Amino acid sequence: MTLKRSTLLMTSLMLGLAACGGSSDGGAPLSPPPPTFSITKAEAFQFLNQTTFGALEAEANRLMTMGHEAWIDDQMAKPASLNLPFLQSLPIEQPMGQMNVDRIDIWFRNALHGDDQLRQRVAFAFSEIFVVSQIGALNNRPYSTTSYYDMLIVNAFGNYRDLIEKVTLHPAMGVYLSMLSNEKPDVENNIRPDENYARELMQLFSIGLVELNQDGSRILDDLGQAIPTYDQSIIEGFAHVYTGWTYANTGRFRDPQRSLRNDVLPMSLWPEFHDTGAKKLLNGVTIPAGRSGEQDLADALDNIFNHPNVGPFIAIRLIQRLVTSNPSPGYVSRVAGLFADNGAGIRGDLGAVIKAILLDDEARPLEHMELDGKIKEPLIRLTQLWRSYDATSTSGRYAFRSINVVLGQGPLQAPHVFNFFSPFYAPPGEIRDSNLVAPELEIATEYQNTFITNFMFLQMFRLNSTNPDLRDDNIYINFEAEISIAADIDQLIDTVAGKLLGGDISTTLRNEIAGMLALIPETEAAVRAAETIYLIVTSPEYAYQR
Repeated sequence: MTLKRSTLLMTSLMLGLAACGGSSDGGAPLSPPPPTFSITKAEAFQFLNQTTFGALEAEANRLMTMGHEAWIDDQMAKPASLNLPFLQSLPIEQPMGQMNVDRIDIWFRNALHGDDQLRQRVAFAFSEIFVVSQIGALNNRPYSTTSYYDMLIVNAFGNYRDLIEKVTLHPAMGVYLSMLSNEKPDVENNIRPDENYARELMQLFSIGLVELNQDGSRILDDLGQAIPTYDQSIIEGFAHVYTGWTYANTGRFRDPQRSLRNDVLPMSLWPEFHDTGAKKLLNGVTIPAGRSGEQDLADALDNIFNHPNVGPFIAIRLIQRLVTSNPSPGYVSRVAGLFADNGAGIRGDLGAVIKAILLDDEARPLEHMELDGKIKEPLIRLTQLWRSYDATSTSGRYAFRSINVVLGQGPLQAPHVFNFFSPFYAPPGEIRDSNLVAPELEIATEYQNTFITNFMFLQMFRLNSTNPDLRDDNIYINFEAEISIAADIDQLIDTVAGKLLGGDISTTLRNEIAGMLALIPETEAAVRAAETIYLIVTSPEYAYQR
């Protein structure tokens, strides 16, 4: 029978901001015992919520045995779970709109069940930095967007220089920021190189608008003003670099022939459409005339890659996406230093950067701090719930057609190249007055929070395994274990809090839930279980990632 809720209680989203040893037996050395790690369950959940699409008790136990660094190394060694092979296995006769749903389906399968959780989570972070979106020109190109996301997955722990080249030449980016079929100047026909990608690669993907110190603070001139990283002449110089590239294996440069095959291949150069003149780049560098398109591109990307801003810029963006909205200057500086040199003389090692972010003391402070943590994105809140309660459907699909409407975000569904929210967003009031930011709160509008809260209500009280009337594609959760112990209010709260909060539940929230459950008869075990999960997943404590 479908669950019926006994009472109504809506909660609003708010911001809450080895030792190893050896022994002997009288002289004969013994093998040292395995190292032990002093990691509590709550601390394990904190770490796993930074590194996965939702902490699980089994993985927390594994982490507590392995330790943080070994867990990271193990994750980085796992093969990538990709999306495009699944999409390519489906009949191509179906409408592109359906294939966009299929793209979301396989994204959820890998986010929820992929063994390479850290790689998947980092790729999602990169997808919010190097933004392309299904919304707009790529709406009918699911192969291309899926291929682009796979490229982020494969390169999640690679080198930043390689990544920006792959981003630059991917046809999804070529279409999204209009570099594809960008051609050299032709005064007679009023053709000028498109500046869109030239501007956004610098502003949003690499160096930002002003010069930065290694700790992310602004460098100021003698008048105390920030120093711009580039001007219009430099934008034009890069725009001329990015000329002559279009789909691979096409018969013409203008109005090129697109296919499912070349939608996923790096763009190719047509030399006759590339501008071979001199080009002004960053930091006083000029590319001389007469170079090939490939040479110009390599020099231009090297010029960006070696700009001192890239380290702190990427450090801040990744720290914000994984750990905390307001990293200290010291935290940023330490990570940016590893970007500049991974210890082996290599610049741009993203694997080293990710490890530095996650192992830094500031990522796991011993005590709660005022600036600790961040708000979980709605999508991360949902995936954690679904992972904790074995979400599935009768069909086995995760066909969440309205995800962007319900959550305010979806994989590669940002409304524009600036992502779902700005890294600089500060809601009015205490946060802004304190010169802090809370990026995720830009989409936490009253309207959107109502949608999310209502969806969570639907998920708990209808889309669950007790409902016999589920449709094949309904994604439902399973809380039979909670139903079996619902007569014991304390045990029920402990169990749910253990799965969703790592057991770190406040006395206030516990008492509120206990008071509600006391109003529900013991015979309504499923309602008690659903109520407990609902009150936790709509609480500030769940929305807050410490």
